[in-house]
Amino acid sequence: MSALFTPVALGPLTAPNRIAISPMCQYSAVAGMPTEWHLQNAMTLAMSGAGLVMIEATAVEARGRITHGCLGIYSDAHQAAIARIIAAARGVAPAGTLFGIQLGHAGRKGSAQRPWEGGKPLAATEHPWTTVAPSAVAFGDGWPAPEELSAAGMDGVREAFVAAARRAVEAGFDAIELHGAHGYLLHQFLSALSNRRQDGVGGPAGRPAFPLAVARAVREAVPSSCVLGARITGTDWVDGGLTVEDAIAFAGALERAGYDYVCVTSGGIVPTARIPVGPGYQVPLAEAVKRATGIKVRAVGMIADAAQAEAVIAEHRADMVAIARAAIDDPRWPWHAAARLGAEIVRPPPYARAAPASWPGYALAHP
Repeated sequence: MSALFTPVALGPLTAPNRIAISPMCQYSAVAGMPTEWHLQNAMTLAMSGAGLVMIEATAVEARGRITHGCLGIYSDAHQAAIARIIAAARGVAPAGTLFGIQLGHAGRKGSAQRPWEGGKPLAATEHPWTTVAPSAVAFGDGWPAPEELSAAGMDGVREAFVAAARRAVEAGFDAIELHGAHGYLLHQFLSALSNRRQDGVGGPAGRPAFPLAVARAVREAVPSSCVLGARITGTDWVDGGLTVEDAIAFAGALERAGYDYVCVTSGGIVPTARIPVGPGYQVPLAEAVKRATGIKVRAVGMIADAAQAEAVIAEHRADMVAIARAAIDDPRWPWHAAARLGAEIVRPPPYARAAPASWPGYALAHP
């Protein structure tokens, strides 16, 4: 039996298999509002057969967007539009598919161009906004220094996360994931490379305090029927930055706060990090967290082959794997992985005729 296609319990709910679609920014929203692009994208990924389908990083307030094209969930209108998309996606998904949303705040990495526009800070003619961070330290050369968040400012951000989480539950999501990685605001508080404060949310003991305060507030605000997770940083890949030992400590704290899983990624805190990207390059980070904690762990990063994904689960290196670009390249990746691994997977009934057992042409299409 394929380990990849066994169910996995995530707190109060169970995913039918151990494949997750990563939250992938589409940079296609208008004033935080989803468009028809988001509708087709969500419905396409919903039909993939993945046990958990994550919606892209979604800003908890307008200044928390990365770009002008980033999705938001900070008004009734945002909530209603996203709820419509999730209802449509659920309508075409195989039974049992779980849907999640990643809630984030860009902090000092906000007010930027879309990637295909250059990814640089917005120019004065591009309607930039003032960003915030734990310290007034710019992301990199050519980036403006953010405003240092005051105590009142941190309270406001925490409440924005809480309000967004409540909206996400009302919009129909099964899971909520806090974005504490890739150099965004919660990660900025955790890393000494961006958090230079000397108060209660700075220094080695204090840097996790604000992200954990956000995590606890969200846990208190949403019902126990909602799966809670976080994307965390396994390493900053820079001397003086976060290490896997920090990831283990943070994952353990999240577990004690009532969180159900972590997704272990890396990098993004500074543009100068030298990251050894390659197949499964972050799996050892996920494995280290899994070995040291009791929380469910998801591995991510250049996991693109079915046998590779199967090995991660079968060897107990992680409890789930997340695919991103592999799902863009092949929106039916879980179907094809199941066929290679000899596993059964539920397909939407109108598309069941393409199952290997039903279509003699399958072997020709997938030599």
